[in-house]
Amino acid sequence: MSDSRPIGIFDSGLGGLSVWREIARQLPQESILYLADQAHVPYGSRRLPEVRELSKGIARFLLDQGAKLLVVACNTASAAALHDLRSIFPDTPFVGMEPAVKPAAERTHNGVVGVIATPATFQGELFASLMKRYASDVRVLTQVCPGLVEAVEANKMDDPQTKAVLRKCLVPLIDAGVDQLVLGCTHYPFLRPVIEQVIGTNVEVIDPAPAVARQTGRVLARRGLEADLPADSGHRHVFYTTRDVTAFAAGVERLIPFAGESPEVRPVRWRDGHLQARE
Repeated sequence: MSDSRPIGIFDSGLGGLSVWREIARQLPQESILYLADQAHVPYGSRRLPEVRELSKGIARFLLDQGAKLLVVACNTASAAALHDLRSIFPDTPFVGMEPAVKPAAERTHNGVVGVIATPATFQGELFASLMKRYASDVRVLTQVCPGLVEAVEANKMDDPQTKAVLRKCLVPLIDAGVDQLVLGCTHYPFLRPVIEQVIGTNVEVIDPAPAVARQTGRVLARRGLEADLPADSGHRHVFYTTRDVTAFAAGVERLIPFAGESPEVRPVRWRDGHLQARE
């Protein structure tokens, strides 16, 4: 059996495209719906109950569009809402994000691991659970990096101010001797070249997106939801944004080039806690 329905992915903005590109690479036969809630970006500075409500509205919208599985491609939304989403939509498989503390703890040579993420990610029960399960034998240093999400959204990854923010964020971790750096926000992989310039060659940078894509493939297989179309037959990708379509399309083309093909971007808007298509 083949299930040609699309995978749904959502984030507050462009960051979840780092997960999109890995899922598209590993599962080229699958169609994907991607929703960026840019009207509320960044989620990381918002209260967890607000992020939870936004996530519920987005999940309902993507399921209404026919999504067969939802990937919460946002660490903050996963921390705030993943448990509730699974309870509210029990028939829908969800794949969430979590800081890659486990592989960092397994790979460290000196027992010192750094995690950069948003404040809301560190506040959630998910992070506390990760620490308890996987970090009992290592020292985990956490760092918030205000402004990095906005830099990716504004295409300022190479801006001197962005580099200054990264240096301020990373130097304390370098001085503390971390040998593993976990990227705990899906926007951060797009800053990886600059991060590696600052952090140096002695620190391994861990992006969780490949592992999330592998888990997505495993869940699809376990549930019998895989599409089996050839990569060039019948699948399609649609993007939604709650803000400006033209600017978002430019961001998509910049961060995950389509080899000359323009992405299909559709506008949606919030109304009374629900997402609706708009002209």
